[in-house]
Amino acid sequence: MSERRSAYIEAAGHEMHVSEWGDPSNPPLIMWHGLARTGRDFDEAASALSDQFFVTCPDTLGRGLSSWVHDHETGYSFPTYAQTALAMIEHYAFDNLRWVGTSMGGLLGIIMAATTLKGRISHLVINDVGPEIPAEGSRRIAEYVAKPPTFDRVSELRDWLRVTYRSFGENTESFWHRMADTSMRRTDAGRISVHYDPRIVRLLDEDSPDIQIWDIYDQVTAKSLLLRGENSDVLTPEVAAEMLTRGPKPRLELIEDCGHAPTLANASQIALLREFLSS
Repeated sequence: MSERRSAYIEAAGHEMHVSEWGDPSNPPLIMWHGLARTGRDFDEAASALSDQFFVTCPDTLGRGLSSWVHDHETGYSFPTYAQTALAMIEHYAFDNLRWVGTSMGGLLGIIMAATTLKGRISHLVINDVGPEIPAEGSRRIAEYVAKPPTFDRVSELRDWLRVTYRSFGENTESFWHRMADTSMRRTDAGRISVHYDPRIVRLLDEDSPDIQIWDIYDQVTAKSLLLRGENSDVLTPEVAAEMLTRGPKPRLELIEDCGHAPTLANASQIALLREFLSS
């Protein structure tokens, strides 16, 4: 295990913040977070896996310590996120790599593994997302992302996070404390709010039909592990079952007592990652 290092890199015309873990000479592992989260969500897993891998956990544009974009119509989109991912990979001079992606980060991993990084992503972990997302699950996420609350105290934000992300399942007190610490920013009025640009929600069009990228998924050839929260409303049992017969035909692991999405922060989930990524 190693200490986290904080880096700022040039990425597609923006400044992107990256948390680094481990020896840069180790095999590279990218861990990409979900829609309204940050790379700090992976602290436990990144710290544990840094004994084997050089782990990089970026904050997507508009989140955490990375730049907010000027043109949110095009900047908060998968093409731009793919450009920043490629810029990060070039910055670190990665050749072949492993990818762990939660929700939005999983979709980005699928897109990259099927297109610009095809043949370079050797191991792909898709955490609780699939090439078809029900509109109901998208709407639920969009509702809380688009209207971030404000608070007087960080403790109030922590309590809100516990409720809003209760589908994450059981996590330690230290996890929720760090989540509050790394999810907060002060507004111009001095109040506490979440650390993202509310315009990131444009990725989820509430009026659109179910999101589908099966044609892209079918092009993935990387060795793949699919994780599904037992009670997830984003990755349904039907979509997960179909994923097993198409594209990379991943191995499926069900995470009990969890919805969308497993945090990958406890010992059993980290052990799953280590076993797969080391294979």
